[in-house]
Amino acid sequence: MRTHLAAALSAVALTTGTLLGAPAATVHAADYPISEFDVTIGNTYTRGLITWYDRQVVVFGEHKSVSDADLASCRATRAYTLDSHDGQLGDGLSDNVVCGSSARFHFSVPADVSGGAAVVRICLTDGLHKPLRCERYGR
Repeated sequence: MRTHLAAALSAVALTTGTLLGAPAATVHAADYPISEFDVTIGNTYTRGLITWYDRQVVVFGEHKSVSDADLASCRATRAYTLDSHDGQLGDGLSDNVVCGSSARFHFSVPADVSGGAAVVRICLTDGLHKPLRCERYGR
């Protein structure tokens, strides 16, 4: 009997502690708009998702290069945030360059204005970060 009573009291204490100690509801990425992007040149590309937050965007995806001959054949991804008048708010760059392979990337780009960026320009770059092709994506 004591074992059952102790177990019941422990369960009540644990449940009460969990409920009282539960954090307030938090905001999740699913609460923000998400856009797909795809910038392709031949067999090379950068593809992924843009998550639009209030003061930044997060860019997540994969880029691919088919040759490792030189840095001009390698690929990376760059993104620019723009306001509604096409003024640049910030820029960001993938932390990896791919040469003859593909890799995933994830980075944030500041957009420190009320409401955040209106437009994101995603660029597929060479290994020296020279933009080869850019596409615009609206919120």
